[in-house]
Amino acid sequence: MITGGMGNLGRAVARAFEVAGFRVAVIDHGAVPEAEAAKTSDRYLPVGQIDLTQSAQAEHAMNTIVGKLGRIDVLVNVAGAFRWQTLADGDISGWDQMYDINLKTAVTASKAALPSILKSDAGRIINIGAGAAAKAAAGMGAYAASKSGVLRLTESLSEEVKDRGITVNAVLPGTIDTPQNRKAMPKADTSKWVPPEAIADVVVFLASEGARAITGAAIPVFGRG
Repeated sequence: MITGGMGNLGRAVARAFEVAGFRVAVIDHGAVPEAEAAKTSDRYLPVGQIDLTQSAQAEHAMNTIVGKLGRIDVLVNVAGAFRWQTLADGDISGWDQMYDINLKTAVTASKAALPSILKSDAGRIINIGAGAAAKAAAGMGAYAASKSGVLRLTESLSEEVKDRGITVNAVLPGTIDTPQNRKAMPKADTSKWVPPEAIADVVVFLASEGARAITGAAIPVFGRG
């Protein structure tokens, strides 16, 4: 199950899991586009208009997925956003926004999915953090703080469930090569950025049997950036 599953990275992660043979459900804040809805099957389920900052909506989404696909073995928390603002000139509401979108969504989704994941013999939770969680540049305080929270959630939850056979890890991307980032940074050397597909490959590995001994890790995926 992939939160933020209809964004650039979410779609790449969903495709990678489909190729790996998984049944896939995606959750997104926006409505399900017609093209996505047309793909609905017993192996692919898009669920739209879910506000994951609300626990009741997260639980509804998870119950819908379990009802349609039977269970959840792997949760990937992709949902997130970026906002650049300095502390001096920015709005304090930006800190609340980054907390809600980047951290709270991962908390509510994880809590809602845990009852199903704990029944799995190979349960996985994979959170998307950010390289900025380790070192924040000017104007990235709110974003970096929220992504640092994702790392602390990863560490704490991995300890909480490790004796149940569940692994919890985080992936820390550098700048992701998306149309939005290219538009925002037109003069950047995009060859050093990380393609969404490369991040998706790491996520799928962490969900595999080969990664069964990895938990509580924060894995940087920076490309050449």
